[in-house]
Amino acid sequence: MGRLFLVDLEGRSYSCKHCRTPLALKDDIISKYFCSRNRRAYLFYNVENVTFGPREDRMMITGKHTVADIYCVVCGSILGWKYIYAYVKAHKYKEGWFVIERCKVLNPAGTPYEAIQEAQVGQQAQNGQETWMAQEAQAGGEFDVDNA
Repeated sequence: MGRLFLVDLEGRSYSCKHCRTPLALKDDIISKYFCSRNRRAYLFYNVENVTFGPREDRMMITGKHTVADIYCVVCGSILGWKYIYAYVKAHKYKEGWFVIERCKVLNPAGTPYEAIQEAQVGQQAQNGQETWMAQEAQAGGEFDVDNA
């Protein structure tokens, strides 16, 4: 294996929870109210210090997408995915953007997303309840849902 070259992110950044490798700047976040599977996630314009898995087509709640899983370049843990292609015209805006599950990263303050919050979101999704989405919408937040 070769030598690793990491991109040094200047400013407040999200990092891998396992090895603390910086992944994305706080300013590159598009949405904090994205949902993947049964978990909350972040949607980013740009992510650094990741490697890509093979491209594959996945059927998600919002339609068929071609995606590539993304992994931390240092520890190899799976973080989320990158949208390569959206088959549904209404979701073309996601192409080139990255989804990182909140439970996989540390926030800019260096703390993890609370596991109890993750469990609550998962329980609501399993029960078919989407009350947290309504609360986020009422609070003026954006959210989007995808399932990979």
